[in-house]
Amino acid sequence: METRFTDKVAIVTGGASGIGLAVCKRLAAEGARVVIADYNQANLDAAVPEVKAAGAPDAWGSLCNVSVEDQVAATVAGTLEKFGRLDVVVNNAGLMQFKPLEQLTGDDWTRILNVDLLGAFFFTKQAFLHMKPGGSIVNVASIHAIETSPLVAPYAAAKAAMLSLTRSSSLEGKPKGIRTNVILPGAIDTPMLWDNPNVKSGVEVIDKADVGRPEDVAATIAYLASDDAAFVQGAEVRVDGGRLDRL
Repeated sequence: METRFTDKVAIVTGGASGIGLAVCKRLAAEGARVVIADYNQANLDAAVPEVKAAGAPDAWGSLCNVSVEDQVAATVAGTLEKFGRLDVVVNNAGLMQFKPLEQLTGDDWTRILNVDLLGAFFFTKQAFLHMKPGGSIVNVASIHAIETSPLVAPYAAAKAAMLSLTRSSSLEGKPKGIRTNVILPGAIDTPMLWDNPNVKSGVEVIDKADVGRPEDVAATIAYLASDDAAFVQGAEVRVDGGRLDRL
């Protein structure tokens, strides 16, 4: 395995499970010190030793609700205190809800947007305040940003807005030497996919040939976060096995 992240420090939100944990392990295997930001303490306690075992010189679990700006600031402050620098932020934390439009409330929308959009903004803001030139932000959107299914309007809207946030961050980050890119995962083999009521009911049909592994997403994120992608700025990268072409 390459060591593209030796001496670098990465924060991964939603990092204690699913795609986030796979990203933490991949960055760890490539030499990063990893901050696992997650709202679930039990998952954090389990993830830290796994990430260290994957090769991280060090790993820290920070209990963080990404929708609360003070908690995001505290995670970044803790990272700087422990490790002295911040090189990579992966905005992976996400929340999904299944309701018909006519049953959604303003609170439903606010809850999803706060996690899926504002959480990424809060960490981007902190990165712009504290990252040195050469830093990288990778946002995790979804193919729902482009093509979606019924019952997930707030999620799809938040992920579409994340593409726009990435463009703005790319423009404003470039003079600072900070790159921002976004990936759009398709169907990935995680509990979020198989617990999806649309999948369980057959509203959304998943061909097993179209299901990727969390490690597939992690590999793409590692590339975008690394210096190998030094000239990749503001890119939207689909990681869906070509599924979107057939939707």
